[in-house]
Amino acid sequence: MGKAGGQCSCFPDLFPNLCPGLLNSAPRAYLHRSLTWWYAYRVMTIPSLLRKILLIDLLQGMKVTFRNQDPREIYTEQYPLERPQVAERYRGAPRLNVNPDTNETMCIACDLCALACPEHLIMVSSERNEKTRRKELTTFTYDLSRCMFCGLCEDACPTDALELTQDFELANYTREGAIWNREMLEKGPQPTQYRS
Repeated sequence: MGKAGGQCSCFPDLFPNLCPGLLNSAPRAYLHRSLTWWYAYRVMTIPSLLRKILLIDLLQGMKVTFRNQDPREIYTEQYPLERPQVAERYRGAPRLNVNPDTNETMCIACDLCALACPEHLIMVSSERNEKTRRKELTTFTYDLSRCMFCGLCEDACPTDALELTQDFELANYTREGAIWNREMLEKGPQPTQYRS
């Protein structure tokens, strides 16, 4: 708005004697809007036009990129040759533990892991030994293609026979390769060793 005494507060440097805001007539208000547009177009867009022509934003982005190209700043892991650090509580490939003294499985075929699994992907079968009157594990099947690695089977096991390890390389070429039997669970995954 204008000031008293005919001085314009809108554009004092450009139009010291003309203030369309001093009067309330429609033509002067229109002139005020057109002068505002002209001022915004001439003063505000020339720097942005120069920024577009001189590619200032692109050069600033390239500056950030090349500043972080220092080999000390690189975060890329050379994966097959350098093994990544896995979190301590990571749950990966399952393993059926074996008693190191007797080399027998620690699983007592109680079927609690299969009952605790929300995906019903564990199949445990057993038969009773007539001499010892105990159940002995015959087959143990674990379907990794449906596993969500929640760890409920590991928590339900009373003898700590089943555990989820930190092995994360579980890729297979077939669906049948994702179904692990007792021998594979006891042996664990055998990742490919890469050498340079």
